[in-house]
Amino acid sequence: MNLEPSTTLTPESRVRRGFLWRVSFIAGLGGILYGFDMGIIAAMLDLVRESFALSTHMQEVVVSIVLVGAMSGALVGGSIADRIGRRATLVWGGIIFLVGSLLAFWSPNLATLIVARGLLGIAVGFTSVTAPVYVSELAPPRSRGLLIGFYQFALTVGIVLADLVGYWLVGQHAWRTMIGLGAAPAALFLILILTLPESPRWLFAQNRMDEMRSVLRSYTNEAGAQSLLEEIRTALAVPIEQRWSELWSPAVRTSLLIAVGFTVLQQVTGINTIIYYGPQIFALAGISSSKNAIFSTLLVAITNMLATVIALVLVDRVGRKPLLYAGLTGMTLSLVLLAYSFQTLAAFGTAPGVLATICLMVYITCFAFSMGPIAWILVSEVFPLRVRGRGVAAASLGSGASNFLISLTFLSLIKATSTAFTFLLYGVFCIITLLFVRFIVPETKGRELETISAETNAAPPGTKEPRTLNHA
Repeated sequence: MNLEPSTTLTPESRVRRGFLWRVSFIAGLGGILYGFDMGIIAAMLDLVRESFALSTHMQEVVVSIVLVGAMSGALVGGSIADRIGRRATLVWGGIIFLVGSLLAFWSPNLATLIVARGLLGIAVGFTSVTAPVYVSELAPPRSRGLLIGFYQFALTVGIVLADLVGYWLVGQHAWRTMIGLGAAPAALFLILILTLPESPRWLFAQNRMDEMRSVLRSYTNEAGAQSLLEEIRTALAVPIEQRWSELWSPAVRTSLLIAVGFTVLQQVTGINTIIYYGPQIFALAGISSSKNAIFSTLLVAITNMLATVIALVLVDRVGRKPLLYAGLTGMTLSLVLLAYSFQTLAAFGTAPGVLATICLMVYITCFAFSMGPIAWILVSEVFPLRVRGRGVAAASLGSGASNFLISLTFLSLIKATSTAFTFLLYGVFCIITLLFVRFIVPETKGRELETISAETNAAPPGTKEPRTLNHA
């Protein structure tokens, strides 16, 4: 995965790769925390249910309360990132991750656990809004998809770690230890984020010119720093906008539609039902042992992590939309077959365990190289800088709201209808998403951040592809 295949003397070819990888790795720790705190509930849920005698609805509340926190964190995180800076917002996210993890470990009752998971959700909101923006504002166009996509890869690593911890500790019924272990990466993230500089684009918008030049010179040479400075100066003829209403202006409206629409559709295709309720789904498929169900969920999480590498390798080479077409087609077919397996095999009294597992593996693979990483790449690319923090916050809010709705209704929907109907419904949403990608989403591969939003909002969505699809 070579960051810069070009050997021409462009500003981005002068960028120090080691610096960019360090930034992406540290920001990626926020993704690990996101994935861990979202994924650990799958292994915890049955144990928490036993500890507090939870009803079906209260199980859904324990799962989804973190998403309420994430929406709150996203809502204020964008404003905070625009006001105090990208780096400072990530620092606060690390602090809240640490406090939430320790409080969850200590929680003596259900109310305390719910508060702790709400705090963890706020931290998720802060980092999911800020980390991709931070990386996008430092990365050159040719490697931006790879570097932002690394955040999604880190998220999948966090889910794998959560499932490994759950598999290791489920026999000991140690759910407090499971969630409390998240304090370790939270502390590491907080320490390392303090070693990073602020985004030069944000510093320029705040008229902190000396600091901005210092940051630019820390990862490129003098000529590259001057060239990047000119690009930033041109892009920031209009200062960072402090009003949410700016998102509805004609110059931003299409970007908002793309970002919020795509992240909402990402969630309603059902991905997080597998992350949150994996053991329960496998139990419905006939895998009765809790440890075996968690192990099956772990296999799905590992598949998710490995398949994300496909996106990292290809997203800056073949583009965003070809990967989305392939991934969404595979997701649709696997969900339809999964629904068929639950409906038809159950009618004959046969548990669909093996077939269901294969379908879920295919589904998660297709999601991992398409919808998973590309959603946050697009969100970080389509907004102009003056509203980027709030724009990404709006997309995160839409993602969190739809994620909350899906996670809060999954078990109840199965109970009210059937498992087959539920997964078939998610398959229908995959088809809708495929149409949205075809007619609304632009190709952004290899383009400068400063040109994407201008061209995206220059014409009604779906009327044509942007004129400049690749800058070589």
